[in-house]
Amino acid sequence: MGRLSVVDEIFLRSHRGLGTPIALQGLWRTADRVDHTLLVRVHAALQSGPLGRRVIRSRVPGARRAWRPNVRAYPIDRAEVVLPVAEMLDWADAQGAGLDPEYGPGWRLSTAALDDGGSVVSLTCSHALADGRALVLAVDDALGGARVCPPEAAARDSDWSDARRQWSIVLRGTAAALRHGVPRQPAGSCRDERPRAAGDATRSAILQCPAAEWDRVAALDGGTANSLFIHLVATVLWDSGFPGETIEASLPVDTRDEPRVDNDLAMTRIAVTRADTPATIRTLARSAYEHRMSAPNGMPEELLQVIPDRWAYALSEGAGELDILCSSIGTLPVSLRALGPHRCTGVAARAIHPGLTPARLPRTRLSGYLCRIGEDYVLSLVSLDPARIESADALRELAVRATGSAGLSAHAW
Repeated sequence: MGRLSVVDEIFLRSHRGLGTPIALQGLWRTADRVDHTLLVRVHAALQSGPLGRRVIRSRVPGARRAWRPNVRAYPIDRAEVVLPVAEMLDWADAQGAGLDPEYGPGWRLSTAALDDGGSVVSLTCSHALADGRALVLAVDDALGGARVCPPEAAARDSDWSDARRQWSIVLRGTAAALRHGVPRQPAGSCRDERPRAAGDATRSAILQCPAAEWDRVAALDGGTANSLFIHLVATVLWDSGFPGETIEASLPVDTRDEPRVDNDLAMTRIAVTRADTPATIRTLARSAYEHRMSAPNGMPEELLQVIPDRWAYALSEGAGELDILCSSIGTLPVSLRALGPHRCTGVAARAIHPGLTPARLPRTRLSGYLCRIGEDYVLSLVSLDPARIESADALRELAVRATGSAGLSAHAW
């Protein structure tokens, strides 16, 4: 307890420039102006909750980094002007700057008044602190829902015992792997190499659809809400001009057995063809969930925690990055449907990429995030292919076309 996992450290390295920068974001839209006093109370609860921690490095070689409480937090960020609804996602995309899970606050609460008379509230945190489901749990805790205890802080005097444990696992695991021969470097995946260095790196769109309609369409030929989601994300990518006949999809899997605010996930993958339907994708995904992605070349994953960061990055570079990412966050708690007396007209959960430039784009072309809140599903899309999807308007049009073709009456934020 109190130590960073292998996945935590992958996201910490990406924050330091060794990989694709990722921050998690929850967005709330309300029909009226949110009272600032309420946000002050939510901010205080987040500050003392499970997101209130930071990373401490050990001086003992091989000992894992540890968590320490951190009550330091950014003040609530309030937009100075009333924001046009058309500019809301541009504003939201910019809320991940300056997060630092190691030396400073790793999360930020922001808000803006909208020109439709409502408000938008954003909670953004470094992916090193939490995955998508963990961010939901942290917010539920802050809003008075299910309580979540912060991770236990690791005692400094246990660093030597942790280092002995880590080195023991690594040495035994490496010896076992080498008995089967020197592991070969995996062959690089085939990908479209069309240059993507044009303009800003990402574009965003969010669509909302009645859950009953989504479930009905998914079930028409034996699919599920999740397989329809994957099918839609793949369709948007193909409709953008992606030339491949097969799209490789990365699927995060929630592995927590109790409510914890951390990165408790594994990755799996499927290959989607143009002939696939939500029903066939359901079968593919069910099989894939039984075969999770493992450490590189059969080596123990703890190896990534005892070697220098740049070596660890070289061994794990691109882990989980395929043509699309489809992250199903699940049903959000009842507490998230309102902010105090302010009813939420929509709630979205997604990832953004602060500081990502066209020169550092990953293999992933399109990321999708699906959550259910009350009687609606909310689909969030983030494009990382500025050459093919040149604007947020273009992404929104592609998404509306894909959902409409599937028989859904989704509306864009």
